[in-house]
Amino acid sequence: MTKSIYVAATSQHVGKTTSTLGLVATLRRKGIDVGYCKPVGQEFVDLGDLMVDKDALLFSKIMSFELSSVVHSPVILGQGATTAYLDDPGKFNYRNRILAAARILNSRHDMVVYEGTGHPGVGSVVDLSNAEVAKLLGAEVVMIVEGGIGNTIDRLNMSLALFREKEVPIIGVIINKVRPDKMEKVRSYVKKWLKSENLPLLGVLPHDHSLTSPIFETIRQAVRGKEMMNYHRLDNRIEGIMPGSLVEAHDFENEKNLLLVVSQKRVCSAVRQVMEYAKAAGKEESPLAGIIITGDGRHASSIADEFECEDYIKSHEIPVISTHLDTYGSVVKISKIEVKINTRTPWKALRAIELIREHVNLQKIAPEFLESKQ
Repeated sequence: MTKSIYVAATSQHVGKTTSTLGLVATLRRKGIDVGYCKPVGQEFVDLGDLMVDKDALLFSKIMSFELSSVVHSPVILGQGATTAYLDDPGKFNYRNRILAAARILNSRHDMVVYEGTGHPGVGSVVDLSNAEVAKLLGAEVVMIVEGGIGNTIDRLNMSLALFREKEVPIIGVIINKVRPDKMEKVRSYVKKWLKSENLPLLGVLPHDHSLTSPIFETIRQAVRGKEMMNYHRLDNRIEGIMPGSLVEAHDFENEKNLLLVVSQKRVCSAVRQVMEYAKAAGKEESPLAGIIITGDGRHASSIADEFECEDYIKSHEIPVISTHLDTYGSVVKISKIEVKINTRTPWKALRAIELIREHVNLQKIAPEFLESKQ
């Protein structure tokens, strides 16, 4: 009989997709035939011949399987879906779609990992909360929660209640994004609470800065930037922000992949400073991974009146965009970005797999498979 795992989370942006990816990949590496499905999705991509949840597309690319909306993304709650359902629930066969996908996956795999959506209550409006979907699939739940102690336990207590109400079995809990210096303390106290609830702690994952680094294209979208130079490098990873007025405050010996945010008038003077400080630090490669030229309600028409720094930008292939926002407005927009793993961030997929392999007890998740392989 196929084993079904449902990965849920206490809220959005706690690492559900990252953890699911790590679990699927690591279990596969252990020799288990594992399938994947996002039974209920909210954000979709239109590929012309099929429309699927963006996470299903990500998994198909990384795990190399042929993507099918019927199998891997059976229900998408797009704009207007909830009101249409409330007007006439009988018109929709959401549950049948999910069960049909499960039958196909069960015929193909020894284990299927289902990725939940948002917090546990998401989907309730169409009678498809995470708890209801897990119950429908006969799945056992792995709960992901963001690291801490008090807030973590509070969120777990509230979130687990929905699954207990539906009598869905809980395999255990993974605590994600824990400060490295707090890992043992968080492990000790949350584990103590989980023990009182008769639930195992499956693992504690440290906060990893590389997983929170956006690519330049994500930032371009946030500030509504216009491409100016080196468009082919919009996938550059951004690990820090450097306003043009604070170049001298940065540690060029250790910092890299910086985003320079600067007004049109100061672009070249700031770039010259970067060149000088990087050279003094003995760095041949540029510490810049991107440049945003800020505006005053309008987009800059060029890098500067004189292109004296253009050669440096071209030789190091630094992507440049302009925005109508000023420097402060740009930094505020960037600070609000919720960084997600996607098909353009392969390093995040690899790191997610490493974190699960290093910090999660897979034996508790799939003992019936792993014991036979020891």
